[in-house]
Amino acid sequence: MYRIGEFSKMTKTTIKTLRYYDEVGLLKPALVDRETGYRFYTTKQLLLLHNIRAYCQIGFSIDEIRLLLMGKNVNGILEKRKSELQAELACGAEQLSRLDFILQGKEEEIYMEYQAIIKELPECIVYSKKITVPNYDAYFEVIPAIGQECMKANPDLKCSKPEYCFIIYLDGEYKEKDINVEFCEAVEKMGNDTGNIKFKKIESVQAVSVMHKGSYAALSKAYAFAFKWIEDNGYIVSDNPRESYIDGIWNKESEEDWLTELQIPIVKK
Repeated sequence: MYRIGEFSKMTKTTIKTLRYYDEVGLLKPALVDRETGYRFYTTKQLLLLHNIRAYCQIGFSIDEIRLLLMGKNVNGILEKRKSELQAELACGAEQLSRLDFILQGKEEEIYMEYQAIIKELPECIVYSKKITVPNYDAYFEVIPAIGQECMKANPDLKCSKPEYCFIIYLDGEYKEKDINVEFCEAVEKMGNDTGNIKFKKIESVQAVSVMHKGSYAALSKAYAFAFKWIEDNGYIVSDNPRESYIDGIWNKESEEDWLTELQIPIVKK
């Protein structure tokens, strides 16, 4: 039999870890001296500890290791860990892809100006209207008029919190003139349709998000960055792009302070 210190050296396992395994019932000493409290281990426990350490290095929890040693639901536990590792590998591969994208374009100004993240756009109720506008400047007249018309027919209607106002590009691409869009404003509940303004529910969707600060005239750079990011990181566009207006002429004096979020629905290739 070996004292805990000797057993620790033999197995390259710290005394603290051996005591922890004792406390949680994973590996109890073969004998504990009642007078001194010394813990003693046998050579038979070398194999048991070896198995415990092997499971630990694979990433199993103490509870899972206990079940494995007892022979309970072994296949289920192993398959679960396999799935977790496969997910971790996929996540790591995607992170490497994103990092490579940044490194490859680090000398280009457009890459340093923008960053992309993947986010879930939540399900929401909106009132919407499809329109064709000659250019971005027309938004400042058209959009407020849509809101006024809708609120006149629905005086008790409230916008959702946080507010979510966005344009869906029906052309499926960035255009500077004669733009076919659908204006949407998220609200708390369905209301009364009026004219060409309709209420509907928009389902949740995964999207690439890119933040653009500045005038709408420079949005083409943000779109160029976003679409290249999507292609280089193994995604494809699954629906029409959205522009969500966070700050603009209504609350910022300078165009430099306008903040727009591009939201482009995607799926993995």
